[in-house]
Amino acid sequence: MLLVVLGGCATPPNDPEAFAEWEQINDPLEPMNRGIFEVNMLLDGIILKPLAQGYRWVFPNFLRAGVKNALDNLGEPINAANSILQGEFSRAGTAAGRLLINSTVGLAGLIDVAESMGLNPVDEDFGQTLAVWGVENTPYLVLPLLGPSSVRDGLGRGVDYFADPTTIALNNSDLEWVTWTIKALDIVERRSRHIEVLDDIERNSVDYYAAIRSLYRQRRNDLIYNGEVPETDPFYGHSPDFPDDSELSYVN
Repeated sequence: MLLVVLGGCATPPNDPEAFAEWEQINDPLEPMNRGIFEVNMLLDGIILKPLAQGYRWVFPNFLRAGVKNALDNLGEPINAANSILQGEFSRAGTAAGRLLINSTVGLAGLIDVAESMGLNPVDEDFGQTLAVWGVENTPYLVLPLLGPSSVRDGLGRGVDYFADPTTIALNNSDLEWVTWTIKALDIVERRSRHIEVLDDIERNSVDYYAAIRSLYRQRRNDLIYNGEVPETDPFYGHSPDFPDDSELSYVN
């Protein structure tokens, strides 16, 4: 029902220039989204950002790097699975290789040995898979606590969560608290890496909400095309030089 309602609210215009602008914005629920955005900003200011600052103050760089590597390693099965679903078998092999090498030689993922061997990280999720399968750009959506998303990416996020082998294993072992501890650590770790960048975006934006929305769209498009956005795409030529969508998702 939600998909039907949102799809009906976002009828694209026929004019090519107007269509390009619509596709970049596509925010029929903007009043609601802005309200959620303000609440998320408030929670970020009083809870998440102070936690991220404390995390950076307590833990030295090398420990934070190890935590990031280990958390990234836990995401490799999802990267591999979505690469296969997208027909990107080379990228699937890279993700699988990274998982094997970093889980063993890299001491449970604490050290990214695979990258030094030429296996650079891949970033795939089911939202990207849906896009590759032909699910077109859907309305922008700000999720409570989770931040910038879209109907397509929100569904993808849910599928990835329930398909994640780590989540399945922990939840089936009555260790749900470990799952949530990992998720919470991931949120704080990601936020800690982009305190200054996001502060700078907010400080230099006339409309912070619109800036985050635009950056999120650009970043997602860049991920869908694996950094090779075609010239025919409305986002061609836009450089996604900002924190990845996961960071934006937790702080918006």
